Amino acid sequence: MSNQPVDPRILALCEKVTAKRARALIDYLLEHGECSTEDLNDMGYDHPPRVAGDVKEAGIPIVMTRDRVSAKTGRKIGVYRFGDPADIKSGRIDGRRAFSKPFKDRLVAHYGSREAFTQEVLAPRYLQIDHRVPYQVAGDGSFDESNPDAYMLIDASSQRAKSWSCENCINAQRDRREEVCRSCFWASPEAYTHVALEEVRRLDLEWRAGEVAAFDALRERAAREGVTVQQLAKRLLEG
Repeated sequence: MSNQPVDPRILALCEKVTAKRARALIDYLLEHGECSTEDLNDMGYDHPPRVAGDVKEAGIPIVMTRDRVSAKTGRKIGVYRFGDPADIKSGRIDGRRAFSKPFKDRLVAHYGSREAFTQEVLAPRYLQIDHRVPYQVAGDGSFDESNPDAYMLIDASSQRAKSWSCENCINAQRDRREEVCRSCFWASPEAYTHVALEEVRRLDLEWRAGEVAAFDALRERAAREGVTVQQLAKRLLEG
């Protein structure tokens, strides 16, 4: 465990955080100096990158290394620590701001209540507002409610996937170049050149209600042929 004193600039930001999830990691770091992904799991948080993201969104620099071996699995695990206070960015002290219901209503009208990645029409209660460019990259400058195209509507599953991918992307961790984010699938699924800096193309599909039988037939065929549904779908698309 690290016994290094915490920089007073970081302490000043920590004192302003009240959100429960971010507070859990902050308090652990203040007491122990570092916090592993397993420590967060033990506290009941099964998605450590999201917890670290909450702290970063409050303006507090957090770094993650893989320099600890788990006593449970024998594998290397991630360890979070406070980062360099020089990385503190102004305008992020209060973290992510809540969006108003009228603004969400505007986005629902703008996008037609569609989930950005699957393009499925969902009831608005299942959709949440997300910045196209992650808040940890764009900061408070990303709050421009006059420009609905700067935001997207996604469901909880997509939120978890996007959060995990962005948290592990070197651009979000280090470079923070907004133009790189804007050309990523997670910001612009309509037109993108990479997925978290990897040359990847994705197609997200869902079968609903009366369409489910078609998917079940596809899955049964894949099982008979000893391939995954994804492999079979690719083969069929390739002709």
